[in-house]
Amino acid sequence: MRLTHIAGFTVVLALVAPLAGGQVKGHLPAGITPTWSKGIQPISRESYWNAMECGKQSAARPACVFWDADLCANDEFTLAFYTPYKQVAYTVWQAVSHKQPAPTPSYAEAGRMRIIIGVKPRHAAQNPVTGLTIMRGKTTIDPSSRSLDDGGGTFYFDFAPFAPTAGITLSMAGKTKTVTCAIDRPTLAGMR
Repeated sequence: MRLTHIAGFTVVLALVAPLAGGQVKGHLPAGITPTWSKGIQPISRESYWNAMECGKQSAARPACVFWDADLCANDEFTLAFYTPYKQVAYTVWQAVSHKQPAPTPSYAEAGRMRIIIGVKPRHAAQNPVTGLTIMRGKTTIDPSSRSLDDGGGTFYFDFAPFAPTAGITLSMAGKTKTVTCAIDRPTLAGMR
């Protein structure tokens, strides 16, 4: 806390720090190009070519590839999404960032992809990951498969829970603390 004097009054200002556990709001970086508003979905011609365009960006960390880096920023866990779109975009970006020609990633391979979410604890010894679930309305959606190792976890989901029809809440559970991340419909639509 900090005391500030304004016109003879003492005002207490609370310095806001990131939450250590609790609830956070999901958000995407501003100005992601190319634009995308259909959310995470199975690969399609449209999403494939959009991902190709994304991957051709020469930035060190293009927001269209690394949109998930601060999606649910908190003091306990980090998230990494792997989707069909990201598989195509990342493959192209890897080559382009090493000054190689843009490859043509396998459409069929991207078509076999599902949504994979990696969760790592920031403090593995104190709060190892124990689970990840999605709440849509009053329905809890468990991953179709999961593996836990080295304090972190990998969770597999189908596409339906991420449809940009209504907001969702990700619940990242650890041994001692759980963080929930509310992701509204417009944010879901921008995820790729």
